[in-house]
Amino acid sequence: DLALDALEMGLWTRQHAGQDTAGVIAHSDKGVQYLAIRYTQRLAEAGAVASVGSTGDSYDNALAEAFNSLFKAELVRNHGPWKNIDDLEIAVAEYIDWFNHRRLHGQIGLVPPVEFEDNHYRHNPAPTTVSASVQSLY
Repeated sequence: DLALDALEMGLWTRQHAGQDTAGVIAHSDKGVQYLAIRYTQRLAEAGAVASVGSTGDSYDNALAEAFNSLFKAELVRNHGPWKNIDDLEIAVAEYIDWFNHRRLHGQIGLVPPVEFEDNHYRHNPAPTTVSASVQSLY
């Protein structure tokens, strides 16, 4: 349920911003939660594509590993421990919001990820779909 909830949040965020989810790549390891029928069906419904890393290859998941390192350094070590699970859940939600909306990332020009992605879509709009009917030549 946790992986599916995270997927739903990501899809909702894109849809809410007016972005198409078709072709979105959902990268993960080979955990059972990412290979589960419900998860893969939801990816298919959204038009998203699963990208599952190869077993034992840390480079496949380098982005996630880099995020985990930052998460531990910036939140866990600097702000923990927490009194209870509710305090921890709030701290994690606040960190993710800060990381995506306000934290400056040097690798993308010292802007937050949401701003970088918005700029990308503003300068690279998705092609509009044109439907046409096909008529028989016979």
